[in-house]
Amino acid sequence: MDNSGKEKEAIQLMADADKKVKTSGSFLGGMFGGPHKVEEACEMYCRAANMFKMAKNWNGNHYNCSRAALFLEAAGNAFCQAARIHMQLQNKHDSATSFIDAGNAFKKSDPNEAIKCLNAAVDIYTDMGRFTIAAKHHITIAEIYESELVDIEKAIAHYEQAADYYKGEESNSSANKCLLKVGAYAAQLEQYAKAIEIYEQVGSSTMDNPLLKYSAKEYFFKASLCHFIVDELNAKLAVEKYEEMFPAFSDSRECKLLKKLLDAHEEQNCEAFTEAIKEFDSISRLDQWQTTMLLRIKKTIQGDEGDLK
Repeated sequence: MDNSGKEKEAIQLMADADKKVKTSGSFLGGMFGGPHKVEEACEMYCRAANMFKMAKNWNGNHYNCSRAALFLEAAGNAFCQAARIHMQLQNKHDSATSFIDAGNAFKKSDPNEAIKCLNAAVDIYTDMGRFTIAAKHHITIAEIYESELVDIEKAIAHYEQAADYYKGEESNSSANKCLLKVGAYAAQLEQYAKAIEIYEQVGSSTMDNPLLKYSAKEYFFKASLCHFIVDELNAKLAVEKYEEMFPAFSDSRECKLLKKLLDAHEEQNCEAFTEAIKEFDSISRLDQWQTTMLLRIKKTIQGDEGDLK
């Protein structure tokens, strides 16, 4: 269907909504249905926003991405107007919903504006005591910092806030998912103590859960790698501690790999170190994070050439 006419209709709706808001604030407007006019304006802003989105879908397929982004920006602005009016009318839930819609519209066209809108929604939800929903939107903000703005420190802060809110609502599984993101980024930023604390915490909380205990060995493995980068002796002591805490860890391929790597590192045997990794990787593929950490460890061996091949 041709939605190109939606743009004009949306612009007209915005103009009509603006007019209603202005007249509702006048003396005569106040006497003759002021609040009702504001509610109507709010509805018109939402309709306009959705029409801008429909126009974006048409133009996005047939013209260019920059024009589609303009429609999304217009939709975001319309949703923001609706959100502010909802707040003025003390409709907190509707205001938060409109701010979320605005944030989603702004995501690709203006990530910073998207974050402002999502933060506004989060403030409303926390004020209402809706911490689980607030946590969900903190994750969305973190993801924008990850993918659109590439500000990892800020992404970490929002994942941590989400984890705190989930913990407060006893949603431990959701909290752990956020903490694991923090742990991975902390290690990448060489904040190893922070990463170790998180991996140990999540490992300890999952090892007694019949459904999750299989994952515990992965978290203790990651904590061990962080220890290893800092100090070989620390890594040895950590592996022994994890074996005591979680006996199943001893029989895991991850634990066996760690012991081989510790022996190779102690002997400064670069070839044995690389061979142990190759053997492990041939059965259980190492992910990018694990590969990065192992390369950092390998660089502490004298004569290292800087790769795992």
